[in-house]
Amino acid sequence: MSDQIKSSQKPKKKERDFSFSNRMSEHEALMWNIEKDPWLNSSGAALTILDQPVDMDLFRRQVRFGVAKIPRLYQRVVPGLGRLSTPEWIPDSEFNFDYHVREIQLPGPGTERQLLDLATTLYEEPMDRTRPLWRFVAISGLEGGRGALWTLTHHVISDGIGQLRMAELYQQLSRDEAPKPDVDLDAVIEAALKESSGAKPGGDLATTFAKTATRSMKFLARRQGGIARRVAGELSLWPADPKRAAEASEDLVAAAKSAVGQLSGSSNEVQGGSPLWKNRSRHRQLEHVRVSLDGLKGASKLLGGSINDAFMVGLIDASVRYHAERGSKVEAFNTSFVLSTRKDNKVSGNAFTPVLVQVPGDEVSIQSRMRTVRNIIAVARDGISSGGGITGLSGMINLLPTSVVTRTARAQAAKIDFATSNLRGAPFSLYCAGARVESIVCMGPVAGTAANITAMSYDGHFEIGLFIDPAAITDPAGYRRHVADAFEALIAEAGTQHSEHRNE
Repeated sequence: MSDQIKSSQKPKKKERDFSFSNRMSEHEALMWNIEKDPWLNSSGAALTILDQPVDMDLFRRQVRFGVAKIPRLYQRVVPGLGRLSTPEWIPDSEFNFDYHVREIQLPGPGTERQLLDLATTLYEEPMDRTRPLWRFVAISGLEGGRGALWTLTHHVISDGIGQLRMAELYQQLSRDEAPKPDVDLDAVIEAALKESSGAKPGGDLATTFAKTATRSMKFLARRQGGIARRVAGELSLWPADPKRAAEASEDLVAAAKSAVGQLSGSSNEVQGGSPLWKNRSRHRQLEHVRVSLDGLKGASKLLGGSINDAFMVGLIDASVRYHAERGSKVEAFNTSFVLSTRKDNKVSGNAFTPVLVQVPGDEVSIQSRMRTVRNIIAVARDGISSGGGITGLSGMINLLPTSVVTRTARAQAAKIDFATSNLRGAPFSLYCAGARVESIVCMGPVAGTAANITAMSYDGHFEIGLFIDPAAITDPAGYRRHVADAFEALIAEAGTQHSEHRNE
């Protein structure tokens, strides 16, 4: 594809919603609190490989423009009063742009293995929770004269879809696209500080505490009042419709069972889980597999499933191969996928539900595995759509002691063999500060599981990022090889099936 996209081929830029809440949602607050256990880090990162290093002056200008547009990027988190309210966002009066945007040069010879390891090292550095929750690192010195960009954005700012939308502010559609307007970021933040009643620096502790307490009590009143109104409205309908009361009671019981199952792992039909992937640590290793997007789309259609189904089928097959190579059998793998509930056009925010599923680990044909996976995922989606899932219960969980929640969450995560997520990226080439994006490797939050495997479609490719706990999967490179072989076999099998049908 040429560097310059023809005007007729350029996609129309969508108008994004830049409105932001001044408090975390209950779900975001849960992620924030759980992360007090470093094993449960919920942040995601991305490694973008470029055909050349970015122009740093241009890149800084673009990022400043993005920060000015997205207040969340110059805001820091302030806890609410006890558990009366969720944490609040206020402008950071000590915002330091250079802290968040840095440069690093790879030492020679600058291999992709070195780059993947550097990305992991950057990820393992703790994020300063007293500052705005993001970091960008421009990387040069990659072999072939190439460069890279490593980005980390805390999950409480946005989910994967929101982060893709945020990236639009510093990405371009051609190498020589006109730069974003230069902005006076200091002036933007100063104005935001003046508008924020509780964000001005200075002031005595008693005054600050009083303001925090007042805001927290107002939030609590609204939250409890909303719950009370919904309950009263529901109860008022019961006398005229006794059946509604019975159905409401059944829904409540189902939701409670779902919550207990997701917190304890008892929702699994069998114990399941890999006998080889039991250990956990804070260490990570990043691996990358690239698959033809057209090949995967064609295979998914011919095998009677979606790309999401095929993604799961390929990972299960790879996991079976890994265990078979070591003479180990698995009755079932415990895994998860992310169901997006986003219905808006906002840049930031979180709208997703993690869905736990258990898939058979037996050695079967690809067609048989596709049928099984398709049915399992369909049932799980229906269950979440019917009101299950942990997202809606976050407010209740936030009232529990943090030690109880983190202990339960870690125990639950330790039972998951691999977590998955699939993001839809641009179907055309993107550019960043004069450099063309060659590939994007996602680093999804492992958060106590054996691995997080996040895929992103981009410019004709299906890029799979394998973020692995090497204490669990002790041969990450070997597992990467099995993943590549499994997807190659899946596409080849679909091609064989297609040829046989044509010859009949």
